[in-house]
Amino acid sequence: MEDTLRERIQGIIEGNDVVLFMKGTKHFPQCGFSATVVEVLRRSGSEFQDVNVLEDQAIRQGIKEFANWPTIPQLYVRGKFVGGCDIIREMYEKGDLEALLSAKES
Repeated sequence: MEDTLRERIQGIIEGNDVVLFMKGTKHFPQCGFSATVVEVLRRSGSEFQDVNVLEDQAIRQGIKEFANWPTIPQLYVRGKFVGGCDIIREMYEKGDLEALLSAKES
């Protein structure tokens, strides 16, 4: 991955407490997995920055390398990669996601 792309992705992640790299936007998700994570974040009461990977092919491929994670969506909280749809849904069901998200505010 080019350094400029890595720095761009790192800047997005560091510039937002919660960021979701997804297909579509939080107002119009364009895949079921992205829609699921958006809904889980909404139910958790979390404000988050969305990054539509469909609008930028470099970010779409780069984010997979950045996290060494092959799928989208990808959630980052306070600069750390949390996971994709299945992990986020499981964390939500166990109550772990809300604990992680609320910890950023304390």
